[in-house]
Amino acid sequence: MVFEHKLLEHLEVIYDRETAETLLTRIKDLIERYQFHVGNNQEEHYAWSEEDAILITYGDVISQNGQNDHKIRLLVDFLTQYVHGAINSVHILPFFPSSSDHGFSVIDYREVRDDLGEWSDVERLAENYLVMADLVINHTSRSSEWFKNYQLGKEPGKDYFIELDPSASVELSKVIRPRSSPLFISVETGNGLRHVWTTFSDDQIDLDFSNPEVLIEFVDIFLLYLSKGIRLIRLDAIAYLWKEIGTTSIHLEKTHHVVKLFRDIIDYVRPHGTLITETNVPFEENVSYFGQGDEAHMVYQFSLPPLLLHAILTENSQYLTGWAMNLPEPPEGCTYFNFTASHDGIGVRPLEGLVPEDEFNYLVESTKRRGGFVSYKTNADKTQSPYELNITYFDAFAEPGQKETDLQMKRYLCSQTIMISLQGVPGIYFHSLVATENYIAGVLENGEKRSINRRQWDYKELKERLEDEASPTRIVLDYFKNILNIRKEHAAFSPEARQKVLDLGHEIFAFIRIAADIDEEILVLSNMTNKEIELPHAQLDSFTEEKEVRDLLSRASRRIDPQLTLDPFETVWLIR
Repeated sequence: MVFEHKLLEHLEVIYDRETAETLLTRIKDLIERYQFHVGNNQEEHYAWSEEDAILITYGDVISQNGQNDHKIRLLVDFLTQYVHGAINSVHILPFFPSSSDHGFSVIDYREVRDDLGEWSDVERLAENYLVMADLVINHTSRSSEWFKNYQLGKEPGKDYFIELDPSASVELSKVIRPRSSPLFISVETGNGLRHVWTTFSDDQIDLDFSNPEVLIEFVDIFLLYLSKGIRLIRLDAIAYLWKEIGTTSIHLEKTHHVVKLFRDIIDYVRPHGTLITETNVPFEENVSYFGQGDEAHMVYQFSLPPLLLHAILTENSQYLTGWAMNLPEPPEGCTYFNFTASHDGIGVRPLEGLVPEDEFNYLVESTKRRGGFVSYKTNADKTQSPYELNITYFDAFAEPGQKETDLQMKRYLCSQTIMISLQGVPGIYFHSLVATENYIAGVLENGEKRSINRRQWDYKELKERLEDEASPTRIVLDYFKNILNIRKEHAAFSPEARQKVLDLGHEIFAFIRIAADIDEEILVLSNMTNKEIELPHAQLDSFTEEKEVRDLLSRASRRIDPQLTLDPFETVWLIR
């Protein structure tokens, strides 16, 4: 079989021929155990379209009257009452028992956290939405059974972690990581003091995939998620998976083959499923996870959030335009996942090579001036440099020292319209959907900078804001619903539709979305400044020679001869 041959090829690269053959048999047994009827599976891969938009959210983002269970049901209630089908997909961030990092220090991968609900709640959600879940594959919690067993010298877990003798002479200076905490931590075990690898924190112990048993554990978990109706699986922090002493231990060849292995499995057992890689790294490294169309179906556009923020705050789209012009066309069957905010901060490593150092520093300082924080990483020479900006995307556009100004709203809505317009599938973080301000109380409570963008809403307060037509929460949610519903009507916004970026000067960000099969073209123009701009018709005549065209967003005709006038931070969707 082609499937078995492909798996065997990857497993041989990762391990050796004998181990590969054993693992192949075990993987086939797991597939049979989960009763995937692959022989009768005639489904094709899900084709993402203009109708798709993904909400990124924690399962407990909404609470009510001290309710301490089934919080996923509150989320579903919110979507039903207030979103009305504008969003058809939901990424529930890790909903498993966890010890820290708001879910990303997983204790048990196979259980739903008690306060969120049960697997039946996830399965019910999957009946009405495409559901994305995280496979937190690089590390596990030090409170997990695996790590406790490691400390006791028991299976499973005894050999699941990476030990290092600190007295040994080993080359670790090349290791690239996104944190300033120690790379190894000391832990007590039944065999005395040991030192284990921790890329992210002392509560997130890296797993050793050179042990084939670790890979089998995660293939089993992967299949479990698919069997529960989950259609999209996000490989969290996948870039750091494989470690080799003397190397950077990031993006190694064996890591890419592990991604290919999971891609082949999902294509075989759930052809309508999607594999997405989370790699918050410089752009060229990020898109490498498309492979030759044989790795991720979808990769995050990590360069977009900081570039878009920079362009709007500086009123200069030069670097955003340059980046967009050089975006490679995704391989067939693959696409980009566009977003501006998530549970993490705004990563700035993806800006490397895209903006000059002084522009980079401006963005860092502007975050601090707007009440945000900056997280740092330790470099090979022991210096520190910014890794991410911790601020809500709504407040990132605020006027320093001012609250909810008209200028902030214009900037913010401009950013979201551009993100939704670009080639790919839009992802909207819950706090972006409802214009959440910086949650400083959360940072003070637990000391985590990322808590600034991880507020848990009281449902009563959220409803009150949504009932107030003048509140930013209501204005922003209504805007999202309107623009997403308009987007659904036009194939030119399909991820498969082409994108042609135009250079109309640094004050304008412009591109055309093209659905060639139905001869539909939409010109997206964004005024990136806080002043009215007039675009001469001569700059638009390559799109149309007409004197008037229709703007989809305002649902009105716009005169473009002798010029098109754009209000401050206005975006138009012009269709011929």
